[in-house]
Amino acid sequence: MATVGDGPVSESVCVSCGECVDRCPVGALSAKDEAQPIREVKTTCIYCGVGCGLELGIRGGCIVRIRGEKDHVVNKGSLCVKGRFGLDFVGADDRLTHPLIKRNGTFEEATWEEAMALAAEKLGTIKAASGPDAIAGLSSAKCSNEENFLFQKMVRAGIGTNNVDHCARLCHASTVAGLARAFGSGAMTNSIDELEHADCILVTGSNTTEAHPVIALRIKAAVTRHGARLIVADPRRIDLVRFAVLHLRQRSGTDVALFNAMMSVILEEGLCDEEFIASRTEGFEEMKAGLESCRPESAARITGVPEDLIREAARSYATAKRASIVYSMGITQHTTGTDNVLALANLAMLTGNVGKESTGVNPLRGQNNVQGACDLGALPNVYPGYQKVDDDEVRRKFEKAWDVSPLPSSPGLTVVEIMHAAAEGAIKGLCIMGENPMLSDPNVNHVRDALSNLDFLCVQDIFLSETAQLADVVLPAASFAEKDGTFTNTERRVQRIRKALTPPGEARPDWEIIFDLASRLGLNMQYSDPSEIMDEIASVTPIYGGISFDRIEDRGLQWPCPDKTHPGTRFLHGGEFKRGKGRFHATPFREAAEVPDKEYPYILTTGRYLEHFHTGTLSRRTAGLEKLSPPAPFEIHPEDAAREGIGDGDQVEVASRRGRVCARAVLTERSPRGTIFMPFHFREAAANVLTNDALDPVAKIPELKVCAVRLGKA
Repeated sequence: MATVGDGPVSESVCVSCGECVDRCPVGALSAKDEAQPIREVKTTCIYCGVGCGLELGIRGGCIVRIRGEKDHVVNKGSLCVKGRFGLDFVGADDRLTHPLIKRNGTFEEATWEEAMALAAEKLGTIKAASGPDAIAGLSSAKCSNEENFLFQKMVRAGIGTNNVDHCARLCHASTVAGLARAFGSGAMTNSIDELEHADCILVTGSNTTEAHPVIALRIKAAVTRHGARLIVADPRRIDLVRFAVLHLRQRSGTDVALFNAMMSVILEEGLCDEEFIASRTEGFEEMKAGLESCRPESAARITGVPEDLIREAARSYATAKRASIVYSMGITQHTTGTDNVLALANLAMLTGNVGKESTGVNPLRGQNNVQGACDLGALPNVYPGYQKVDDDEVRRKFEKAWDVSPLPSSPGLTVVEIMHAAAEGAIKGLCIMGENPMLSDPNVNHVRDALSNLDFLCVQDIFLSETAQLADVVLPAASFAEKDGTFTNTERRVQRIRKALTPPGEARPDWEIIFDLASRLGLNMQYSDPSEIMDEIASVTPIYGGISFDRIEDRGLQWPCPDKTHPGTRFLHGGEFKRGKGRFHATPFREAAEVPDKEYPYILTTGRYLEHFHTGTLSRRTAGLEKLSPPAPFEIHPEDAAREGIGDGDQVEVASRRGRVCARAVLTERSPRGTIFMPFHFREAAANVLTNDALDPVAKIPELKVCAVRLGKA
């Protein structure tokens, strides 16, 4: 029997993905508790941004088997342990099944009419008394494109404010800001399968095997099958280091210094692509001048990476015929996140590694539909398709399409700004769809104070999350397996999700909940199913102009897809950049907002483990995953542990200037000396109680990857 979290499998190098079960030629292996389905439904995975195709086996109103779709363009049948074994949450006993209204501090079941009438009344009262900008909405990277489109439409056209954002602000806001400035488009430039054919891959700020396991398979294949040179730049000794020719262990928060030094070497040794720079870019001389203060010898002192390794990495990247950059939140979640992204864009343009196959700058999006939520306007400064809210012509276009005038003209508040405004009393009403800021946002104690200070909080979700517990009204939503729609994965591929089950009790798809509430707020909308919402999306969103349910029924399409005959776009910026010419930017090194000192001598950085996802709301409802990765660890180097008198498995207090938690010490050399690593999945020791809510000035993303902490007895 192949199992998850049971027996010798949990003690081996096996990652419990279950692929052996699928590939066994004689059927000798079977997954624990698997049954023979009576029908199968194809859909898209709900976890990370890879967008793997699933086949859900259904029997008796339950999911009884999960397989990877064999001919799927993204995963080709492969799945990670969460995708194959982590969908128990769909049938969990604690699913929300009825609307709840909090009366005298206690939730009571209510009818949909009671709950929706109360929500509309409260929001209307706040708007009448304090104006529409006293209300905000948090949309969701877990919900479909159609639902994110409707949510931002309700906030903008139904309430009258641009105060709408979602968790991309906490993961890839600096990607959107940085790549849009450099290239004109803030998305992954190339496709997942192109990675396998790159000659050199620079992975930085991405623990790919744990956060995006199926993409990691492509990177490993590039090395083992095709001889690619892999460079890993990461403070931790992540699994990909086993396949790398170079591991650059930069001090957390010094990424810009490392990348600038690599570019300095490339210029010094004449390894840049002069023709590409001359014909396709601008701003080169200004960027070049900024590199004079960041030579490899000075960068070595700043980053801790030896000068000879910096030089070797620069040569490997610059001399490759096709070099690709892969990064994730280890790059973006900094007060210098936008500069980090701009520096990587500079590196790609300097060597001509953008605008052709198996090259580019490739951010791996964290959640299943964080790309789609951004695309469809769940951001405070842009409508769907990244059309600016303060552009008069664009605004008139949406006023006409939505039959609403005037739409608000000033960009709204971001996630962290919304929380600050709520704490100060400026935001009085908040609607949250499928987000859990009580675990995902930085400085959680402040978030709790902010949410508690609201006059009205409405949450729609599938569980009574830590955030929903603070709400005045809770609306039960359908899971991804109980509704139709689309997700957009990290490579810009728009794909179908399909209804396989009936929602429990009175739970409804989020789009129906939004439709009901928006109608009560006076917004006239007419939709009978999500395909009609996608048709409207296509009519107002040029990059989605050729997308329809009919066209993506069998195979997804990658945007930009401007019309019904367009085949979609495999890689971006082939003929020219979206903005015309790519633009170099000077990126001088700046320290993190908070660095260690005598009182708080360690750096804390956060991230994910393979077996769990985000705030654990979904993955922690699978017992096998919980057994494979129990709560709540923190990693510490053995030398630091010895100095602090900490033994492996000890319960230790980890404290920052914002709060303190107790966690279990795991002694490992994966984390460098002076650095503490914590996953943020576990409510028992919520890492974001500790993290810093200081913001990148451009992207307004918080510095979740660097803050100062101290250790003490539990």
